[in-house]
Amino acid sequence: MRILIFLYTAWAAFWFVFLFLLLFPFFWIFLQKEEWKPKAHYLNRLWGKMLFPMIGIRVKIQYEFVPDKTKAYVFCANHFSYFDIAAMGLIIKNYYAFVGKSDVKRIPLLGYMFAKLHIQVDRADKDSRAKSMTRSIRTLINGRSIMIFPEGGIKSKNFPQMFKPLKDGAFVMAIQQQVPIVPITYLNNYKILHDDELVLHPQTMRAIVHEPIETVGMSQADLEDLKEKTFQVIQTALNKYHGITD
Repeated sequence: MRILIFLYTAWAAFWFVFLFLLLFPFFWIFLQKEEWKPKAHYLNRLWGKMLFPMIGIRVKIQYEFVPDKTKAYVFCANHFSYFDIAAMGLIIKNYYAFVGKSDVKRIPLLGYMFAKLHIQVDRADKDSRAKSMTRSIRTLINGRSIMIFPEGGIKSKNFPQMFKPLKDGAFVMAIQQQVPIVPITYLNNYKILHDDELVLHPQTMRAIVHEPIETVGMSQADLEDLKEKTFQVIQTALNKYHGITD
């Protein structure tokens, strides 16, 4: 059985790389001008739409809320698996900038695409964190959404329990710009691709897009309350799906 999992993972990795290389010339063209970048963002979604059927993973999304593609939001999701990043393009149709680790830039071609299209942050570097916050706020001002994992990485040691405390950044920018937080729950991605194993276990990917948490009228004094509300929405959905009771 183990050999079949490894063969399946190799098969999925082949299609991941092959489809990206197939699309990369178009990525490169659309990343040359700011006004063309929404097309590059759509290519990210197209990549996922092509990849998931090829590797036999179905996607089932429960939309308690369908985001308006003309509005800006701060999307916040739990982060238990590297699979989360690939899946987000299938879940959210809005034009968003993903705030992620600067380590991605070291990956050939993929790092170039990420650096040009999204926002990199080195969480160990205070200046990098400040610059990423400034870029994120400017992105929201320009009407583009932000996608962020407020746990600050894959940090939980007790899946499906989220890591606390959540980082402030997503909530600071949402309050400052008075845009809604939209919680997203990945219900089982860590079972598909566990951080410790880095092998794929095929099953239906499930997620929930929750009702937005409005920030209009909030100030930075409401920061901790907003963080807790977001945490509770996501964690409650995880607990319900996994049959966890207090």
